[in-house]
Amino acid sequence: MIDLPYGRQSIDESDIEAVARVLRSDFLTTGPEVSAFERDFAEAVDAPHAIACNSATAALHLALDALGAGKGDVCITPAVTFLATANAALYCGAEVIFADVDAATGLMTPDTLSQALSRAGSSARAVLPVHLAGAMCDMPAIADMARQAGLAVVEDSCHAIGSVDAQGRPAGASDHSDASTFSFHPVKTLACGEGGMVTTRSAKLAGHMARARSHGVERDPARFQRAQGAHEPWWHEMVQLGWNYRMPDINAALGRSQLRRLPLFAARRRALAALYQEALTGLAPLVLTPADGKGDPCRHLYNVRIDFAAAGVSRADVMARLKADGIGAQVHYIPLYRQPFYAPRHGAGPLPGAEAYYARTLSLPLWPGMADDDPARVAEALGRALGA
Repeated sequence: MIDLPYGRQSIDESDIEAVARVLRSDFLTTGPEVSAFERDFAEAVDAPHAIACNSATAALHLALDALGAGKGDVCITPAVTFLATANAALYCGAEVIFADVDAATGLMTPDTLSQALSRAGSSARAVLPVHLAGAMCDMPAIADMARQAGLAVVEDSCHAIGSVDAQGRPAGASDHSDASTFSFHPVKTLACGEGGMVTTRSAKLAGHMARARSHGVERDPARFQRAQGAHEPWWHEMVQLGWNYRMPDINAALGRSQLRRLPLFAARRRALAALYQEALTGLAPLVLTPADGKGDPCRHLYNVRIDFAAAGVSRADVMARLKADGIGAQVHYIPLYRQPFYAPRHGAGPLPGAEAYYARTLSLPLWPGMADDDPARVAEALGRALGA
């Protein structure tokens, strides 16, 4: 039995009561809690607009759709990310090209973006930098390069709630992008069960995404295209293609409750990361602690780098030995061009940074409910698993 998984939600009585209040109310699907969650989240990340939806995958799709990605376009994503980052481009009819990543951080860099742009050519439409594990990319430099190439920029901030960039700005402020997307999956810093959010500084994009998440329907009489709508209370107009990507009020109530504790969650994750840093010192250079990228990360993952070859043990065996000690671990992520679906689309061959990062990465347990002595327990178990 694993009693220390790599991630776990943190639910207290205030969360339970928030959900129970909705269950006692008139709204279960999209209602006042969703609007309130959007306002609260936008304030928390200092963005003018936030659009809630039912998953981070939907958030990515909504953002690219609003930016006009479509057939004949190419979107650039890092090779090391979750499938959804790339899949969203294909949902829009676009194709994807994978950028290499820094071997230490797993992040897209200006140099790896430049290399990907040379492969994408004039078809490049958008770039989706991913703040892997909560470590933030160099957004000013990436955005500057993207703008010079005429690209839209969508930040995949699904791991980065609570992270702060090198300029002291929160992930989601979208200072250097058209939009930022977030995940509220249970292992993330904030949990909604399932859910996503897009933040943007553009009222036009926000309006497009708000309609698209609910079948492309406009219900505001002030924006109706047919005059009769102003006099018929049942009238609504489908003005664009959309989907059922709505967030239920049940999920939004949980998200709002969790958001109130974001400073506590972020502080706890940073404290545990510091305890790991100390506990793993004795395993260096066999085990290297995460590289932080730009700014002050609120880590969703504690992704160490391990020289499995030097230890003479496979990653699978290390994970099995940790599991025997009740400790969960995971790998984030397999380079996407290795996936059977994407391999035929990727003609560039293995990318050296992505291969080097993937060969060594292992995510260790990190979630707010961990005890202060848990990082030391994990470090000791990892040392035994490596024979160190």
